[in-house]
Amino acid sequence: MPSLDTARRRLRLSDAHISVLGVLVEEDRLPDELSQARDELREAGLLDGDDKIVADLYPLVSTLMAPRVIVRVEVTGPQGVTSNGAVIGDEFIFVHEAWPGSTESEYVPAEPETLVWSLARMVDLHRDFTDEADGSEVIASSMGLFDKVVERMEAGEFEEPEAVAEATGAPLRLSETLAQLNCMWRMTVVWQGAQGKRDPGGLSVAALSVWDCGLEGYWLRELPAEPVGDGQVDANSELRVRRTSAKELWRLITALLPDGAQLATAQAQTS
Repeated sequence: MPSLDTARRRLRLSDAHISVLGVLVEEDRLPDELSQARDELREAGLLDGDDKIVADLYPLVSTLMAPRVIVRVEVTGPQGVTSNGAVIGDEFIFVHEAWPGSTESEYVPAEPETLVWSLARMVDLHRDFTDEADGSEVIASSMGLFDKVVERMEAGEFEEPEAVAEATGAPLRLSETLAQLNCMWRMTVVWQGAQGKRDPGGLSVAALSVWDCGLEGYWLRELPAEPVGDGQVDANSELRVRRTSAKELWRLITALLPDGAQLATAQAQTS
């Protein structure tokens, strides 16, 4: 069920609830499949008797309806995939985090100074001995061999990296590293602007993909290079990952976000 914590301005909402709020703002007809989500918003007191959105939702709804920057954080782990991220508007910033197996996410207001910290927390970026990592160590293979190793690891062979490497033909270091895999995460930032790579919709986009491999540390995927679009990667695509540290990943997360000049350009283009 959706809910609001007025003391901390936190909200719990599902994608369906967000869709209902968008339809109501646009004053469109609500599809039948969203009727239950609307009823849940009514029951939670987030819609009044006339289906008007309560004032406490204004900061979030206004930000979602006119975002300047969208950050998507996809975390893939043993419990599946969770979608998290942040939405930056003209007046407000909200970060949102999902819980494995739940349809709802928690939306929390953030300040510009805490945004990188919030994004780092979403991927459990932490300081440990990997900060001493040899940043020159590289593993090169192919996406096809990567898939074969992961398949065997998921089948319970993670304690036998040498056997997995021999059976698949993958590099031993690839098997050893993936045997310690905690999760993989991908962070993508999208905004309107002239700098950076462009997606099919003409938006600027920047991204990075990382493996969190526990005792084997953090690994930055350099190939296939992010951002990766649908259909751009197959079994023959080259795979290259480089050992990295939490300190470098903090810097890379910071660099993903568009600077003030880029946002100023974006604002001028939409004015």
